[in-house]
Amino acid sequence: MTHDLIIRGGTIADGTGDAAFTGDIAIKDDVIVEVGTVSGTATREIDAKGALVTPGWVDIHTHYDAQATWDTALAPSSWHGVTTAVMGNCGVGFAPAAPDKHDWLIGLMEGVEDIPGAAMTEGLTWGWESFPEYLDALDRHSYAIDIAAQVPHGAVRGYVMGERGAKNEEASEDDIARMAQIVEDGVRAGAVGFSTSRTFLHKATDGEYVPGTFAKEDELFGIGDALKRAGHGVFQMTSNHKDMDKEFGWMERMARDLGVTVTFNLVQTDEAPELWKKMLGLLDKVDAEDLPLYAQVAGRPAGILMGWECTVHPFIAFPSWAELAALSPADRRTRVADPDFRTRMINETPADMTGFGLFVTRSFEKMFVLDAGDGSAPDYEPTPEQSVAAIAKAQGIKPEQVIYDAMCANGGEGLLYFPLFNYTSGAMDPIHTMLQHPRTNIGLGDGGAHCGAICDASIPTFMLTHWVKGRTRGDKLPLEFIVKRQTRDTALLYGFADRGLIKPGMKADINIIDLDKLAIPAPHMAHDLPANGRRLVQEATGYIATLKSGVVTFENGKDTGARPGGLLRGPQSA
Repeated sequence: MTHDLIIRGGTIADGTGDAAFTGDIAIKDDVIVEVGTVSGTATREIDAKGALVTPGWVDIHTHYDAQATWDTALAPSSWHGVTTAVMGNCGVGFAPAAPDKHDWLIGLMEGVEDIPGAAMTEGLTWGWESFPEYLDALDRHSYAIDIAAQVPHGAVRGYVMGERGAKNEEASEDDIARMAQIVEDGVRAGAVGFSTSRTFLHKATDGEYVPGTFAKEDELFGIGDALKRAGHGVFQMTSNHKDMDKEFGWMERMARDLGVTVTFNLVQTDEAPELWKKMLGLLDKVDAEDLPLYAQVAGRPAGILMGWECTVHPFIAFPSWAELAALSPADRRTRVADPDFRTRMINETPADMTGFGLFVTRSFEKMFVLDAGDGSAPDYEPTPEQSVAAIAKAQGIKPEQVIYDAMCANGGEGLLYFPLFNYTSGAMDPIHTMLQHPRTNIGLGDGGAHCGAICDASIPTFMLTHWVKGRTRGDKLPLEFIVKRQTRDTALLYGFADRGLIKPGMKADINIIDLDKLAIPAPHMAHDLPANGRRLVQEATGYIATLKSGVVTFENGKDTGARPGGLLRGPQSA
């Protein structure tokens, strides 16, 4: 038999969690047709001897809703072996969109997900109003990966309720009925779920919380019932982190009474450092009852990155920052390199700050140097002795001196790392536990979002570089387990039964990896969004090839230009 492509002699971790084995993989017409010892010929063969071969990663928490209208590569996720991505999380997106609400939707996304508004204003190719029309617009593109979309609560509420919805006023019975119909129509047209946000960290640029943040249970269940009527769809909820247990009751009832799959964000917070354990205990209960309720957990601490070009940094409230903020990035780097300016700035008194801003900019014991400018790999599990506070104390200098010099490293592009969630104890042990619970799924990488503050789209690669081969401060996790967790497990949560396994009949989404060379360098700032918009990006080394539907999309880290991916509509049958 003549195949389209044969991958020869790789070490196959097939996504089942079973022990890896050596074998060949034959591909024909975008699916895997044979695994084991493959005879016959192929249009192309790839020698994978000594390499790891896995299914393509399935990333269930991204924000490419705007980027997908102008960018077919969908980097940085595609750089990290992701072949399927779910977007439209956290209740924000761009449909439904009344013609006079475009700027409002951009402001909502900019405020919540830190994507430059100017980039979205220039890049978004509006050509829809309803959610089905938005899906049709996406479907006219081909991509390096497959994408799936969720109906966002914020856009739906603003569309139905106008200013009342934007300002989180209580929805009437008629409002709820109209919102539910929009969600049902969107899911029937191909959306894979609905998303909402209930965290106080998510605000639009006008200072308002995401519409739906305070939605009553009748509104939540009205929309949940729409998913039930449509016959599929995940209900994704971004929780308020510190009181997640108070939300658990309605999620459990929705899963039990409506049979709707519910997923929520689970992290450890400094405000309630033991709450995550309680949440796992509650998940034990739903696991025993086999209810479709799952937590979404991150593979590493949600880390705010701070540098001279980033959204936030410790000097943001210093008087001299106003002078620096007005400069171009190049001129700013020149200015901060001036010794006299350095002396002046580090000795200034910052303006008074309160709440979250004060916590992030002055908690020196939680700040670490991520990129020292020496080419070393970033350390995402640093010890307390590596903190800015500890370094300053050991050297007998002010923390501001350590911070200033760290941010001036690498030609003024040095970065600090502030692990906001999952690092109260100064180690990743809570993550290690959360990753192994049967009711959790790996997510929260936020690909496409938080352009000036967080760069976690590399988490799929990090799962191998850290948890499989690199961790030194605690137990690692088995290769086969990690592969399964971000392939078959994430695929099945959203009903993508046709992928996440290297088995005959499965979609030929595959990574071929040099595990010894697999690495992620420090993130850096790029200006490659529309309107010269900035975003933090992080590449990877060690991916020999990534295949989407049997077509090589990336080879040795280079984009081949092939675009075999597209929009996924609803569940995918095996």
